[in-house]
Amino acid sequence: MNMKEFSTQFPDEEACREYLELMIWPSGRICPHCGRLKSWSISAEGRRYGLYECAACGKQFTVTTKTPLHSTKLPLRTWLMAMYFMLNSSKGISSVFLAKWIGTSQKTAWKVGHAVRAIMASQADGMPRLAGTVELDEKYLGGKPRYQKDVKHKRGRGTAKSCVFVAASRDGHVRAHVVENDSYSELAPQVNRFVDTKADLMSDQLQVYRKISEDYASHASVNHGTKEFVNGTVHNNTAESFNAILERAKQGVFHALSRRHLQRYVSEVVFRWNHREPAREISKNGIKKIIYKAKPILEQLRSLLRYAVGTQLRRSFVGGIFIPRPAFRL
Repeated sequence: MNMKEFSTQFPDEEACREYLELMIWPSGRICPHCGRLKSWSISAEGRRYGLYECAACGKQFTVTTKTPLHSTKLPLRTWLMAMYFMLNSSKGISSVFLAKWIGTSQKTAWKVGHAVRAIMASQADGMPRLAGTVELDEKYLGGKPRYQKDVKHKRGRGTAKSCVFVAASRDGHVRAHVVENDSYSELAPQVNRFVDTKADLMSDQLQVYRKISEDYASHASVNHGTKEFVNGTVHNNTAESFNAILERAKQGVFHALSRRHLQRYVSEVVFRWNHREPAREISKNGIKKIIYKAKPILEQLRSLLRYAVGTQLRRSFVGGIFIPRPAFRL
């Protein structure tokens, strides 16, 4: 979808609201306060367009209630445009450029971007565990210490950079979560959370994975320390490829990622990675490789907006953002 097609699909606010209602309530209106199905439209003079009242709890709501768009002052078309640009970007988009493209201030674009990322993170929580052959790896994300000329991060696992655990399935899906370090106590719960116990695990030489694999079907590894990256079908290059995309997003787009917001940035990369489909297959040196391409934007929007209700992100009193207490989720 190019911008001309986007303008045709979403010409005005009414079309945008109707589209959101269709995506968020595909089986009919659901009250975001109590989850009941019966409600009616409020047609009083001066009422807001798209305002409904629940027959069970009597509370009023719109399609944006208890979503990151709750009580927004921005046009719905601006929100959809922000989602369009974020989904279309291969490595992400900075708040500076997002502000230029959607016509807001940088601070507003920064908040909008994190609101969309919060929905992406919520979708990851509802996805099934990975099965089949699953590759495990960890990524240390960060840069040089700022304003400290004589201070350097240690290389490898002794670094002070943020650690991201990655589990990648050979079928093209990935899960990733920010952890404190690469210890057993940190990695084992994440492997159990993201990977089915019948899966075959593949990793590098980190000994923690050997201990974790005792509860799984099998485990094989390659030793990167001796320049062994592939041994037959044993490798974790899929996970390494995801790590490379994560690194390019950090280096080429965002430049600095704070620990406080890092998980949302990681969830954004995960969402785009998981919303690809096989395009073609190539053969190089006798090894078959599948080339993926991004799914259509409308399909990605449909998948994204399914998890909007129950995900909230508000501005704090000190100018930052925070996530309120968990709300009702459809």
